Amino acid sequence: MNTLLTLIGASLIGLSLGLTGAGGSIITLPVLVYLAAIPAREAVGMSLFVVGAAALAGAIQRVRAGDFHPSAALMFSLSGMAGATLGARLTPLLPAAVLMMLFALLMLGVALKMLLSSGREPVVPAECRPARCLLAGFGVGVLTGFIGVGGGFLLVPALIQFARLPVRTATGTSLAIIAFNSAAGFLSHLHDAPLRWPLMLLFAGLAVAGTWIGSLFAKRLPVRRLQQTFAVLVLCTGSYVLWQNFHSMT
Repeated sequence: MNTLLTLIGASLIGLSLGLTGAGGSIITLPVLVYLAAIPAREAVGMSLFVVGAAALAGAIQRVRAGDFHPSAALMFSLSGMAGATLGARLTPLLPAAVLMMLFALLMLGVALKMLLSSGREPVVPAECRPARCLLAGFGVGVLTGFIGVGGGFLLVPALIQFARLPVRTATGTSLAIIAFNSAAGFLSHLHDAPLRWPLMLLFAGLAVAGTWIGSLFAKRLPVRRLQQTFAVLVLCTGSYVLWQNFHSMT
């Protein structure tokens, strides 16, 4: 295990969440698998614990700052937790290499979408209609439980599109939903593998610190530039994960 790079990676998890409301799991899973040498199936549950703790810390900050939409958070969280429980049951059905390749493809798709999007704010009032918000939240929740992603990189665009939230409000609301979804997914993965509590708590502590720092900077930096920077990071990481697992299967 490369200790220095692992600790830096753990800090970046929270920094990404604090800055953009997304990306914690995108970074966490590769860091656990490739830097901390944790088997992929075991890393899924650990990732959910770390991301959930960091997201909760960030959500508390954002609620205090007013960047939060209660009804959207409630609907996405309730349906997301149900989806995460279902998704967790699907994880053991796939080999670890296939699981990581699916994860990488998802990363590449999201990164390209973020780079190509206009980044414009919604021009209509915030409105989270139950049917569309519950359905969108459930879909994100399934992915949360299935491949150990908090779902922020999907939640922020979903909250903007389906709940019509401004970017900063969507970012803060996303953190609260991630915390609930991650908790549901983590509990569903409890019996998949032995838990490495010292490492999990170390990661969680560094991620929480990174989240607090990221939230402070997020108030001062342009949202669009943050999204573009994050998208490039996701694109590079996803390409590496895809290449690594494709190479291992050939």
